[in-house]
Amino acid sequence: MPTTVPAAPDAAVPAPAPAARRRWIALAVLLTASFMDLVDATIVNIAVPSIQRDLGAGFSAVQWVTAGYALAFALGLITGGRLGDIYGRKKLFLLGMGGFTLASALCGVAAGPGMLIGARVLQGAMAALMVPQVLAIIHVSFPAGERGKVFGMFGAVVGLGAVCGPLIGALLTEGDLLGLEWRPIFLINLPVGIAGILLGRRFLTESRAPRALRVDLVGTALATVGLLMLLYPLTQGRESGWPWWGFVSMAASPLVLAFFVRYERIKARRDGSPLVELSLFRVRTFAAGAGVQLTFGVVSGLFFLVWTLHMQLGLGWGPLHAGLTGVPFSLACSAAAGMSVQKLVPRFGRAVLQAGALTMLCGALLYLWEAGHYGTALESWQMAPAMLLMGAGMGLIVAPITDAAISEVPAEHSGSASGIFNTTGQLGMALGLGLSSVAFFGVVGGTGEAHGAAAAALAPSFVDATTHALWWISGGLVLIFGLLFLLPRRAPAAAAVPAVPGDQDAPERTDREAAQAEEHRPALVS
Repeated sequence: MPTTVPAAPDAAVPAPAPAARRRWIALAVLLTASFMDLVDATIVNIAVPSIQRDLGAGFSAVQWVTAGYALAFALGLITGGRLGDIYGRKKLFLLGMGGFTLASALCGVAAGPGMLIGARVLQGAMAALMVPQVLAIIHVSFPAGERGKVFGMFGAVVGLGAVCGPLIGALLTEGDLLGLEWRPIFLINLPVGIAGILLGRRFLTESRAPRALRVDLVGTALATVGLLMLLYPLTQGRESGWPWWGFVSMAASPLVLAFFVRYERIKARRDGSPLVELSLFRVRTFAAGAGVQLTFGVVSGLFFLVWTLHMQLGLGWGPLHAGLTGVPFSLACSAAAGMSVQKLVPRFGRAVLQAGALTMLCGALLYLWEAGHYGTALESWQMAPAMLLMGAGMGLIVAPITDAAISEVPAEHSGSASGIFNTTGQLGMALGLGLSSVAFFGVVGGTGEAHGAAAAALAPSFVDATTHALWWISGGLVLIFGLLFLLPRRAPAAAAVPAVPGDQDAPERTDREAAQAEEHRPALVS
């Protein structure tokens, strides 16, 4: 808390203590890092057609540019948090920010699709080291009386990142700075990252958890292998003619993931530090909420890629035109998210989330009809009503879903539940991007390497592919609506939360878990 310095005879304004100033400068560094991650997660979609043209990238490469980041980020989130608990959050934050900045530079100078994909995977992995430290450092740096204000600022940055990402990407791509086309969307991170590292070294305070859980490297490796065995053939299979090895790999993926589950149970009994706390899934509301989050991630990942490609490759719009068309979606999402948490959910409970799923479904069906009816003549103003519906529906879901899903989780596990829940959403996005091979690119045909007149000739097929993918998206929203019935009508009081059966020996909550428990309280768009 700020303190008052005794004033000189001619001084009338008290000065804040140096420690208080350090805290707020440190907060600015942390919020900047969060903004960088949020923007980089959304900025790439709008630049995908430019990347395709410049690098000669095929459809599968485009999928990996976006899915590689999401998958690496998801798989590293929990491990990144634990490394911060063990070795120091400031140290891991600076390491992650340095790696993120380096990876951004590699993305910006990528000479081909392979190098760009590798740099994006590295960028996601570094984000997984950096991002988990943010809320934990805030928690240990600010007294309880100031955290409400701090989390409010954090929420504002999250909302700003969601709105600004596509617009920044559109402006940088359309501006073609120095003839670099899409590359400035990554290179802009260099000065920001370097400044963040320098300020972070000076103003961040080091902290560790008193009882940190161990790192589960074997569990992480098993989860990575199991998911790659599903995602790689799903993404590459169409361009390779769906070879037999792809089907074998996808069929074997559940077996590897089942072995992962068995190993996690053994790990929990042995030292109480599994990658995933499986006992949480015995809580019905958490299991249902994780199902909603996974499906919602699939729907979101598929929709945002399809929407961008429809506007630019199907309708022939430029990046800025496409980015501005997304403004109604972003504004509706932000407004609905704020209203749902502050006014609607306390009064109507679960029904608000179900209304969100139905509103999104109406928007998807309206978009589907418009795409089929107007074809390549569809205009921005005609698309706006569908975007308003989809944005408002998404806002009604994403803001309160975490609170609803972990409402019956014991307080000592709220941090673990929050970490798993966030990871589930990122995995869903990676799966949705992989699924676009079947739901979208399979209808377009070809490999995506055609340009100029040949690419223009494919425009009607992009419209057909969009309508096909929107049926998949609509089906996912129907599934989400059904899963929401498994959540409680109202979130129970924290004091009434029962213990998880058979989990009496779980470790006590660490500083990180306390910080992550705070994370879902602002109920922000992730």
